[in-house]
Amino acid sequence: MDFDIEQTDTLLSTTRAVRRRLDFERDVPDDLLMRCIELAEQAPTGAGVSSRRWIIVKHPETKAQLAELYRAAGGSRVIERLEDRRLAGGRQERMAESSAYLAANMEKAPALVLVTIWGVHDGSGRPGLFDSVIQAAWSFCLALRARGLGSAWTTMHLGKAKEFADLLGIPDGVTQIVLLPVAWTIGTDFTPALRRKASEIVWFDRWGNTQENPGEVSSLIAAAPGVAVEIDIAAPPERVWEFASDINISARFSDEFQGAEWVDSDGPREGASFIGRNERTDVNRVWQTTSYVVACDPPRVFAWNVNDRDRPSAQWRFELERLPGGTRLSQRLVMGPSLSATGRAMEANPDQARHILASRREQHRGNMLLNLQGIKRLAEMGV
Repeated sequence: MDFDIEQTDTLLSTTRAVRRRLDFERDVPDDLLMRCIELAEQAPTGAGVSSRRWIIVKHPETKAQLAELYRAAGGSRVIERLEDRRLAGGRQERMAESSAYLAANMEKAPALVLVTIWGVHDGSGRPGLFDSVIQAAWSFCLALRARGLGSAWTTMHLGKAKEFADLLGIPDGVTQIVLLPVAWTIGTDFTPALRRKASEIVWFDRWGNTQENPGEVSSLIAAAPGVAVEIDIAAPPERVWEFASDINISARFSDEFQGAEWVDSDGPREGASFIGRNERTDVNRVWQTTSYVVACDPPRVFAWNVNDRDRPSAQWRFELERLPGGTRLSQRLVMGPSLSATGRAMEANPDQARHILASRREQHRGNMLLNLQGIKRLAEMGV
């Protein structure tokens, strides 16, 4: 059977949490829910044992009681914190409004579907219990979407799991996994969410090894190889930005980078340039480069290209992502498309190209890790 790939991709890329567009007025037939569960049960299951159990709740009084427990488990806090989230603006505000809306209206969903499984995790870290149920629950969400229905994946109720169990008669030895409010959606014109590119979150052969052009086979450099290093910092992005946007920060921690001076600016801004000095004692080499700032968006992104603005020999980038209570800081390097000394060495020694690339990646990785660890120490001082 040939699948319609475009339609399949649309289903996969537009099935998401639906909260404010759930139709509370239209009934969801039991046989439709059962069909979606039948499809979900085709998901892989550990040891071939059918241990998943599904509870469909449609009785108004029971839904109201579950909704009150949901709010007691944290939903009320979501509603109360909405004003604080509004001050943050943007995507955080929209998500907060959506979550608060669901918490306030949970009992209005035509059906609440609770997915459970026989078994209690032993705390060993082995995923055997959960990997027999989570994929089935997501298949259920896909089946809903394909039929014009939607849901929102929520686990907040687990803070009141015992009370849920008492109300629904769930026996000991059964683990609750996810609660899914189900309804027809108001419209079906959902679009893909903003997500990171695969090249930013996929590593090749080793943690942190990146490729911007993985399909390119003409040469190793043409594949745009690189390195990414990340660290979580217990300080807000505004503070971390002070260090990440300092062109001399790496000189404090790196074994290779020696320092830099602005050429036509007194600080970071897009379009500015700076001269950097480098030294490698392992090959007795000293050199300098001119770099061009290609992105400067405080406190999110600071990036520069080396030797040429449009066809650089290296592309460097700091990215700051706001986390609850801190910042995830990443430093990324992409080699090419123009040849650096490493690229020329690879071109001159094709039989050793992979070894040369691997060795240079490890050098960069070590210095980048030292750099991020140093920024973390500085940013967390006094916080």
